[in-house]
Amino acid sequence: MLSTTTERVEQNTSPAQQHQFEQQLRANISQYMNADKPALDKRLAELDREWNVERMIELEAPVMIGLGALLGMTLKRKWFGLSVFAASMVITHNTQGWYPLLRLFQNVGFRSQKLIEEERSALRVLRGDHQNYTRR
Repeated sequence: MLSTTTERVEQNTSPAQQHQFEQQLRANISQYMNADKPALDKRLAELDREWNVERMIELEAPVMIGLGALLGMTLKRKWFGLSVFAASMVITHNTQGWYPLLRLFQNVGFRSQKLIEEERSALRVLRGDHQNYTRR
């Protein structure tokens, strides 16, 4: 079954890890509840630079594919298997959302883009970005 792009990481995240990320999100937002505009601007800029778990996968996978190809050409042909494995895991992640290093990346602190966007949206509300928004 194909996973939706916006949910594939969360669908493959353990409930305990999900809970930890949600607590972190609440703590981050609480920290800025009474912050001034410059502090909110600074945090939003940090979020713009934050690497999400998808970006980490997009970096790690081609490195492994290239490493396998390099080792296969210079040492033993069996190293080409690393390239094949890494490429197949990217395909699996894109279709099902699972990735062998997903939990490791999350344990190091990489969040999904969805969680980063939730924090960004909450901080923009606190900053007052939506005060002039009217419904028609």
